[in-house]
Amino acid sequence: METPGSQSSLHRANLERVVRAVRLAGSLTQAEIARTTGLSAATVSNIVRELKDAGMVEVTPTSAGGRRARSVSLSGDAGIVVGIDFGHSHLRVALGNLAHQVLAEETEPLDVDVSADQGFDRAEQLVRRLAESVGADRGKIAGVGLGVPGPIDLQSGTLGSTAILPGWRGTRPAEELQARLGVPVHVDNDANLGALGELTWGSGRGVKDLAYIKVASGVGAGLVIDGKIYRGPGGTAGEIGHITLDESGPVCRCGNRGCLETFTAARYVLPLLQPTHGPELTMESMVRLAKEGDPGCRRVIGDIGRHVGSGVANLCNLLNPGRIVIGGDLAEAGELMLGPIRESVGRYAIPSAARQLSVVPGGLGGRAEVLGALALALNEVGDAALLGGTTLRSVANSFT
Repeated sequence: METPGSQSSLHRANLERVVRAVRLAGSLTQAEIARTTGLSAATVSNIVRELKDAGMVEVTPTSAGGRRARSVSLSGDAGIVVGIDFGHSHLRVALGNLAHQVLAEETEPLDVDVSADQGFDRAEQLVRRLAESVGADRGKIAGVGLGVPGPIDLQSGTLGSTAILPGWRGTRPAEELQARLGVPVHVDNDANLGALGELTWGSGRGVKDLAYIKVASGVGAGLVIDGKIYRGPGGTAGEIGHITLDESGPVCRCGNRGCLETFTAARYVLPLLQPTHGPELTMESMVRLAKEGDPGCRRVIGDIGRHVGSGVANLCNLLNPGRIVIGGDLAEAGELMLGPIRESVGRYAIPSAARQLSVVPGGLGGRAEVLGALALALNEVGDAALLGGTTLRSVANSFT
């Protein structure tokens, strides 16, 4: 039996620290593990050797600063995580391992009128199919990250008002899916997961303070402060779409007038072009036509960019992020969208905040949210739970 302060409990705590550092980073050299955990190089070397002998980590030669080094990552057999993203018209699922490798990924169309039960059933089926396709034992699923297009109440886990999947309001997505899959499920809104995906794998790497702006069927922002997603006490931080631009403007779904969303979201801007381009026009096709030179589509995208830039300027003045990452359907418009955003930021943000800001397109495209869901699952996997597994438990218990 371990007792607090005993050598065995200290060793177990050090094991957890090393596993956590490697899990969150994907891979680290032993010197980086020592700096991250505060453990001595000798202690790290001994723990890495134990974990390697137990088959829990893989050690490969690499170089750091021109010197030979050894890179440590969790073994592909240590466990798998699942990312699930529900969107306006799609369901995306990805499987990854604890070494931050994506093993499989698939997208299915999703009817906006599908019920929550039907959506969760389809997600369960897709998870099972992907696990079978890569020969993964479902018993090794360590956790699931779930993205939904609406605010999540942090206390109750309830999905709030969503214009994208209206029939889902009031459901508890994490509970519903956990009952089906039998593993821990962690849920967040799509903008936060887009930010987490870009922070981990995309255009936000290496940046500690950023905002991910998603412009599609709605408008939302995922905020990263000091390297962590900021959700606010109620989980509604980042609702940039409801910044008021015009008190006499259109009535928004939130009940206010002239919100940013009423000048930028698909259901408000597409009708401006449908008399010319027909009722089947989508945000994606609008972007394609704009890139081909259509003047009306280019004008609408430019106007959207200027309005979004006004909201971004407010974020700059309040939070002073170092980078704004633009995601969603309109990110594909490139400079047709980014140029007007920068123009508005330069006009409305205080100069000191604007000078330090870079505005860039997302690097992951439509995969940002599902990869963010994977990152959420990776972040939430409990190291104590991993140490409770057969292999790592034997490592911890073998210490004398």
